[in-house]
Amino acid sequence: MARDDVTISPAKVASLNRTLNYSSLNLPLFIAKRITFNSQRTFSKLIVRIAILGIMLGLAVMILAVAIVKGFKAEIREKVRGFSGDIQISRLDLNSSYENSPFIIDPKKLNELLVTPNIAYVQPFATKPGIINTNDEVEGVVLKGVDKTYNWAYFKKTLVAGKVIDFTDSVKSRTQILISKYTADRLNLKVGDDFLMYFIENSLRKRKFVISGIYSLGVEEVDKTFVIGDINLVRSLNNWSPAQVGGYELRVKDFEELDQTANVVYDDINIDLRSYTVKEYYPTIFEWLSLLDVNTQVILVLMMAVAVINMISALLIMILERTNMIGILKALGSTNWKIRKVFLYNASYLIAFGLLLGNILGAGLGLFQNKTHFFKLDQASYYISFVPVQLEIQDILLLNAGTLLISILVLLIPSLLVTRISPLKAITFK
Repeated sequence: MARDDVTISPAKVASLNRTLNYSSLNLPLFIAKRITFNSQRTFSKLIVRIAILGIMLGLAVMILAVAIVKGFKAEIREKVRGFSGDIQISRLDLNSSYENSPFIIDPKKLNELLVTPNIAYVQPFATKPGIINTNDEVEGVVLKGVDKTYNWAYFKKTLVAGKVIDFTDSVKSRTQILISKYTADRLNLKVGDDFLMYFIENSLRKRKFVISGIYSLGVEEVDKTFVIGDINLVRSLNNWSPAQVGGYELRVKDFEELDQTANVVYDDINIDLRSYTVKEYYPTIFEWLSLLDVNTQVILVLMMAVAVINMISALLIMILERTNMIGILKALGSTNWKIRKVFLYNASYLIAFGLLLGNILGAGLGLFQNKTHFFKLDQASYYISFVPVQLEIQDILLLNAGTLLISILVLLIPSLLVTRISPLKAITFK
């Protein structure tokens, strides 16, 4: 092995020996900079580059894993929330069909719900099963009736053609309907087309509808099942009074406080009513989303392990390559801890450089995907047609801090190799 590139001339030995005892000079940091930026060793350079590459890729994968999982959860959660609300209130009975049991909430009680902390808005709805008959095809669907107070903000984002129902004309609104792209494709329908829909009562009743818009929510359970119409049509078909509804949808301001808000709502409503959250209404979807957190944790642990193992290997090789230097520093009176600090500082520089590159790669790919939606998904399987990315500064900062801290703490162990090196043997080491 070649002699170390950090040389100390005899004329400077006395001066350096005095310098070692001066607290004003951080000698370990000074040497670490020299061996980091001025080293000419080819073998250690290769190992160092591999270590930096490992940290870069590890951090980039961790950033993307967290951002993609958060993006998935936010996008899919918003889809089901946009259609069903966060909390639903219905009548407490044994009815589990799409044919709602009607009820009336006292206006005073409804106002109390509206002023409940974390409740953004409350809107009525009613559902009724029916059969669409058109183009010699039939399709079973569920008509979801809403009124003029319905919040169309999210639904407008899902429209692929047409517009939402216009409630300014109460007569015309009863003939307008929104259908999903799935249903439109199956029945070969488009905006402006009309069709008959049959409802089974004591006798078969039919109504004619005109398609005002076509939506694509991306959630198969919804797209296959629901069409959207006027709640007054459902009331008319069921012979309900104008005040009766099938249920109420409540939207919360902060989804993280959904369970607490649901408990408050449950305590406020009458004993003959029940409330349930969107998590209870779509348990399969939310259980799947919770499993994504486990996958993310596994990825974070594996990537952290890869980065740490690479750095341990690089540190051990750097220590062995500089055995001669370690012996000289020990002979001049430097303590084991000071020499260990040289290599820990050196490792910190390398880790910081790897983190910088990892941030550029991870955040860069995330922003690219956010803007272009370049990477696609099968919407039928994943409820969304592209890989969603939700980059948050606090996540990136925490991942950087965690990677740096864990790496430095773990590297304290292999740096103990310095204490095993004898000055006499190290100085004569070739």
